[in-house]
Amino acid sequence: MALLNSTMIPLGTPAHDFSLEGTDGKTYSLDSFPGRDVLVIIFMCNHCPYVKAVLKRLIDLQNEFSDRGVQLVGINSNDTVRYPDDSLDNMKVLAKEKGFPFPYLVDLSQETAKAYNAVCTPDLYVYGKERKLLYRGRIDDNWEHPEKVTRQDLKSALENIIAGQPVSSKQIPSMGCSIKWITS
Repeated sequence: MALLNSTMIPLGTPAHDFSLEGTDGKTYSLDSFPGRDVLVIIFMCNHCPYVKAVLKRLIDLQNEFSDRGVQLVGINSNDTVRYPDDSLDNMKVLAKEKGFPFPYLVDLSQETAKAYNAVCTPDLYVYGKERKLLYRGRIDDNWEHPEKVTRQDLKSALENIIAGQPVSSKQIPSMGCSIKWITS
C-alpha cells in the first residue's frame, strides 16, 4: 500500500466531463446533475483502508447535504485485473451493502482519473454551480478515528459554498492509497 497525498491542482480549475457506468447500470456525466449546485467528485475504491475508514462519513455527508443541492459522486479508477476487489461486480455489492446515497462509477480506462490528476483514494474535488474547483483536500483531520475528529474540512467547505461564502485557500491534501494504475 503506497501512501500518497492528493495533488493540489489550482482552485478555479474547471471540472472535466466524463461518461462512466454506475453500479446502478446508468451512465453518468457532469450533465447528469443539473439541479445540484455543488458537485463532489471522490476517487475511491472498495479495498483501500483509508476509503473504508471514511466511507460512513461520506454517506452521512451526502444524506445531510442532499436537500441543500450537494451531490457526491464516487469514481473507482483502479486496475480491476490486478485488484479484483475493485471490479464493477464488487462495487455493486459494496454500494448495495452500505446503501450508497450517491452514484458509484467505474473508470475502466482510467482516463477520468488522469484528467482530474487524481493520485490516491480518497481523492476529492468540490465544484460549485459553474463547475469550477472550490475545494480539494481532506475530509477531516483524523481519517482513522472518527471520534477524534476536531476539524471537518470538507463539511466546512460545503457549508461555506452553500452560504455563498469563500472557502479558505489554505487546504490540506487528502491522503490515501495510490490509485492502482494499469501497467502494460
